[in-house]
Amino acid sequence: MTDHTVKSFQEELDSIAASIAQMGGMTEAQLTNAIEAVSRRDSGLAERTVQEDRRIDALEAEIEARAIRIIALRQPMASDLREAISAIKISTDLERIGDLAKNIAKRALVIQGDFDTPVRLIQGIARMGRLAQHQLKLVLDAFSNRDAHAAMEVWRGDEEIDEMYNSVFRELLTYMMEDPRTIGVCTHLLFIAKNIERIGDHATNVAETVTYFVTGERVVDDRPKGDKTSSTPVGA
Repeated sequence: MTDHTVKSFQEELDSIAASIAQMGGMTEAQLTNAIEAVSRRDSGLAERTVQEDRRIDALEAEIEARAIRIIALRQPMASDLREAISAIKISTDLERIGDLAKNIAKRALVIQGDFDTPVRLIQGIARMGRLAQHQLKLVLDAFSNRDAHAAMEVWRGDEEIDEMYNSVFRELLTYMMEDPRTIGVCTHLLFIAKNIERIGDHATNVAETVTYFVTGERVVDDRPKGDKTSSTPVGA
């Protein structure tokens, strides 16, 4: 490769990295707005959040196409190849986070007129959402800084979101058993909480990808998981 070609290649990789940073910022805003729409019962914000998901989808498709083009035409090796592959994987996880945030916003629209929902339930879900937001921000910073250590901190932190989800899950079941009139709204809140838990999983996926991109080594340890809802008996 000539110096000009090498420079052009690096510029292409840098451009994709910048697009991922842009997509990450959009996804962070999407998640923040979705959680705010739930906690404030803001139907207008929920509707805007649903519409914004299209921009994230479009950017994900663009990043994937550009990364595939680099692989096909440039035939990168070693760290350059890892960077191109990682761009595709990270953009896919960010797109899924955007979808989950959109789903949260849709649920917010359904429950926004139900003001009998106990405030503590909404507050619990909002706290869980803020924790997922924090994890997403940290992993995006780890990508921007090429910091594998910071990425692994996010990877280890996923268990905290799972534990919070378990707590919210049990509390919602208790409310439904004590007052069957809350079953409808609590079911929607259960789906919201599960979407937030899944967002934590996708942030963990990004953390694994960042670690692989930076170090060239895959994370081989078992992922820390604390979601026990599948085995939690009703009333526990």
